[in-house]
Amino acid sequence: MSLVDRTRLAAVARKEVLQLRRDPRSLILAFLLPVLLLVFFGYAISWDVTDIRMVVLDQDHGERARALLDAFRASGRFTIVGDLARSAEIGPVLDRGRARLALVIPPRFDADLGGGRVAPVQAIVDGSDANTATITIGFAQAIVQQFSAQALFATRRVRLPVTPETRIWYNEELASRNMIVPGLVAVIMMIIAGLLTSLTIAREWERGTMEQLASTPVTRLEVVLGKLLPYLGIGLVDVAACSLLGVIVFRVPFRGDVLFLMAASFAFLVGTLGLGLVISALARNQLLATQIGMIATFLPGFLLSGFMFPIDTLPFALRLITYLVPARYFLVVTRGIFLKGVGPVVLWSQGLLMVLYALAGLAFAVRNFRKVLG
Repeated sequence: MSLVDRTRLAAVARKEVLQLRRDPRSLILAFLLPVLLLVFFGYAISWDVTDIRMVVLDQDHGERARALLDAFRASGRFTIVGDLARSAEIGPVLDRGRARLALVIPPRFDADLGGGRVAPVQAIVDGSDANTATITIGFAQAIVQQFSAQALFATRRVRLPVTPETRIWYNEELASRNMIVPGLVAVIMMIIAGLLTSLTIAREWERGTMEQLASTPVTRLEVVLGKLLPYLGIGLVDVAACSLLGVIVFRVPFRGDVLFLMAASFAFLVGTLGLGLVISALARNQLLATQIGMIATFLPGFLLSGFMFPIDTLPFALRLITYLVPARYFLVVTRGIFLKGVGPVVLWSQGLLMVLYALAGLAFAVRNFRKVLG
């Protein structure tokens, strides 16, 4: 005997589609919000540091000092916004945020460097933003080291014994958007999927149709699957739309298999939609369901998936919790498909965990829905 009657399943799914068509807010949430969130966060979130304002206190005014400043300008990372006359001016400039870096070139810099002696250069960095300060120091050190090596070997007229050749794979431009946009697809779909189904059963209670549904011969599994299928189709459309938008608008490379992305999205969405159904079964009004859904999807999706912060840097207790966040696995899958072009051979473990999460989500949804009908 089949566990699911196709006729009853189709009837529940059709009923849910009709309710969606009569609710413009749900349609906006389903189709328009994912695109808006991707565009908004895609432009708003950036870890690139490309225009670092700096001031210079040049106490030497020699040829090599000017060459060093030209090296900073040529890097494309720094913009010299002012020249200082005294060291006392550095503090007020950094305090007011006019610059993030103050470069101090001491007297006799040109003479010491030309004579093969140590010529120290001081970089004073605004550390109020630790991430930007770390990147700024790294760029400044790289420019100074390269300039120093060129000056040293030009003076002694010898060649560099070792010349490094760097090869960057998967994100050749080192552009943060290439890792942000695929991650946003995972995070946004977790939020949207959880919110969509968190309203379904609560809506039945508020509209007084739950008693009618309970009196029908439809089983708990058929109700859960019937309510899940329309949103699963919407979720797959949203994933495809967000992925296409990322490629066209943000110029993110897509090197993987579209079919594998859809298959992984299927497993991920089933689990997340099941989570929403559990929330909807426990909360009998849409306002409470929405609030719980936001807490259960938005915060874990952004903070515990590896999107905003590397999981390895989190405290041990939070690292354990991340294993319960499905966006953690889907984020690895989307970045792997978009940037690396890898498939099931590499991503099989994440795919398996998402399948297990999907089965668990369905099981919990059916179990909690039984309490409502009982």
